[in-house]
Amino acid sequence: MPHLQANGATLYYEEHGLGADAPALVLAHGMGGNHAIWFRQLTDFAARFRVITFDHRGFGNSSDPAGEGRSAYVADLLALLDHLHIERAHLLGQSMGGGTCISFTCQHPRRVASLVVADSLHALQEGPEVATIMDAARAATANLGQIERVLGRRVREEDPTAAVLYRQINSFNAVTRHNLAGAFVRHAPSALAYTGVPVLFIAGTDDVLFPIAAIRLVAAQVAGAQLVEIPDTGHSAFYESPAAFNRAVLNWME
Repeated sequence: MPHLQANGATLYYEEHGLGADAPALVLAHGMGGNHAIWFRQLTDFAARFRVITFDHRGFGNSSDPAGEGRSAYVADLLALLDHLHIERAHLLGQSMGGGTCISFTCQHPRRVASLVVADSLHALQEGPEVATIMDAARAATANLGQIERVLGRRVREEDPTAAVLYRQINSFNAVTRHNLAGAFVRHAPSALAYTGVPVLFIAGTDDVLFPIAAIRLVAAQVAGAQLVEIPDTGHSAFYESPAAFNRAVLNWME
């Protein structure tokens, strides 16, 4: 299994699809996932890209001996790109991984060809209107179980095996939302626009963690950004509605 020693941690990664001459697409998972969570994207994306999946430190097969958590995610991603000799990559981050990719883009814009932010406002500053929506969402979801937080009602009711598989993938993580260390540097939405990197937001209309109303407001503050809304879908659009999600990403990257 390929591992990288970086910043005091052991980082696990995988490569799929086309070779080193193809454009690179890096997928950064959220809190409930790890590299394995992207199984519904690999076939579609690997036909067009050199796809890189990895485990954030403390997740899956990666370690975090010093307990740095989110504070080291940007440095880890930079080390991964350098290790793989990738000068510029397309970044796709979901939820927590969206925070990784947003922070990386703001700090290293020349290394980013494009950015897809899925189901996330992590690492972005919240203005008063957005903060009001998000504070209400945080209060309403504080006591929900993991599956109720991350999967929408439709998929929970129509495809209960999807919830079982999500729990199984999540079980390989040493980190949960209760013990995740570190913090993202927060950036103004205007700072993300200032990088000049093309940005796409994708969000499920039934996301209880990052309500679509908040996503709309922030996307409108990132000049030039586009927003794709996936109906009847919760916080994990890539997992709940993979066909629509993959199509939106690939069409936009055209």
